[in-house]
Amino acid sequence: MLQARPVLQTSTSAQLDNREYHERFMREAIRMAELALANDETPVGCVFVRNGAVIGRGMNDTNRALNGTRHAEFVALSQILAEHPISILKETDLYVTVEPCVMCASALRQFGIRAVYFGCWNERFGGTGGVLNVHNE
Repeated sequence: MLQARPVLQTSTSAQLDNREYHERFMREAIRMAELALANDETPVGCVFVRNGAVIGRGMNDTNRALNGTRHAEFVALSQILAEHPISILKETDLYVTVEPCVMCASALRQFGIRAVYFGCWNERFGGTGGVLNVHNE
């Protein structure tokens, strides 16, 4: 089951407790959000991480693409799936600047993303507990 939590919440795993490890990837997600803002997009960015390496990056692209589904998570997933088998996603963690919306949270669950770490709650559209939790069965 997908674990979604704010990035600084602790876990029992040594890797998950390593604040520097989390901050490194959250900083990369923030850089993607800054790039989105510079391109007149909603400033949301993300990175997908497997075995300590970034395998995909994304930023919101809804305005340029005129496509409401081009959220940062979907942009990065498209990049990953163009280069890797879908099975890799079960060994992958997501760092995203804002809690994934309901649409993205549902997709992340369906793909089997191992864990999601986000910088802040999404009180309008959050799909991992901010508004609705798509992970509750």
